[in-house]
Amino acid sequence: MKCFALALFVFLLPVAVSAADSIEGQHLANIRQATSGFVKAGEGYFSPDGRTIIYQAVPQGYPFYQIYKQPLAGGPPQLLSSGRGRTTCSFFSPDGKHIIFASSHLDPQLSETEEKERKQQADDAKSGKRRRYQWDFDPYMEIFEADLDGKHLRRLTDAKGYDAEGSYSPDGKLIVFCSDRDGDPDLYVMNADGSELRQLTNVPGYDGGPFVSPNGKWVVYRSDRKKSEMLQIHVIGIDGKNDTALTDNIGVNWAPYWHPTKPYIIWTGADHSDPKARPNYDLWLMKYEEKDGKIVPGPIERITDNPAADVLPVFSPDGKQLMWTSNRTDDHSSQLWIADFKE
Repeated sequence: MKCFALALFVFLLPVAVSAADSIEGQHLANIRQATSGFVKAGEGYFSPDGRTIIYQAVPQGYPFYQIYKQPLAGGPPQLLSSGRGRTTCSFFSPDGKHIIFASSHLDPQLSETEEKERKQQADDAKSGKRRRYQWDFDPYMEIFEADLDGKHLRRLTDAKGYDAEGSYSPDGKLIVFCSDRDGDPDLYVMNADGSELRQLTNVPGYDGGPFVSPNGKWVVYRSDRKKSEMLQIHVIGIDGKNDTALTDNIGVNWAPYWHPTKPYIIWTGADHSDPKARPNYDLWLMKYEEKDGKIVPGPIERITDNPAADVLPVFSPDGKQLMWTSNRTDDHSSQLWIADFKE
């Protein structure tokens, strides 16, 4: 999550909130909705030139996410994935010539998988039930590379189990990703062509959603190794050394992302300390320091306070815009939102 990784949050219906009482104006301006027309959309990323976004969305009439790209200046979204199977975790290569994403379209029982999900959704609609969100670690999920139009699809991983949550290093030479090929979800690094695979973490529990720092030295990710399903933000050297927890609370902290030019890490977090209270997922910003070969956590600031869920934040390549997933929409569907980011 990078991608929606664990069944820990529920998109709840928003309630009225006074704009005058909101903290969002401190760092965000010109907040606007970026996607529409989908059952739901989210986990978006900017192209290297900042003019296009790539994201996952559930189209009308199909039960699973597919991958789309869309020009920010206007224009219809373009389907990039095959149109079948579960797809997620798309990302642009730094040179702007390729994309990667994870897909289960090679599932040998794909028709049965689709039919099962269609039936479940139909049953839910009939009963009025709102299922708690759950991310499936699909064992047929693999990472693929493609051209910008989704053509010339090339498989980069080929192991039994879940391979997803991939992103490029800033120089485009490496891809970091999550895989459960050794029995539980850990972080791995491979060359951009899929060669020279090496394991980055090997600790019981889930490690996922990795992104390489702008200077190429660090990987930020989320982990529930301290307590199952209670995610915390970690960083680890690209060499596998100096693994450090940046958060340590009774809550869920996930979807961390680096600011491209400033010493900031942004993520999604919610307080789970009171079992009777409704956890509210908001965006949080930490100023960190790189000191003595380690990342030292600093002050944490809350960025959003909307009663809707705000998750999966990413900065534009110039750091001037912030994009995230939220159900602060009129119809309460999850869609992508963009704002100008102010320090």
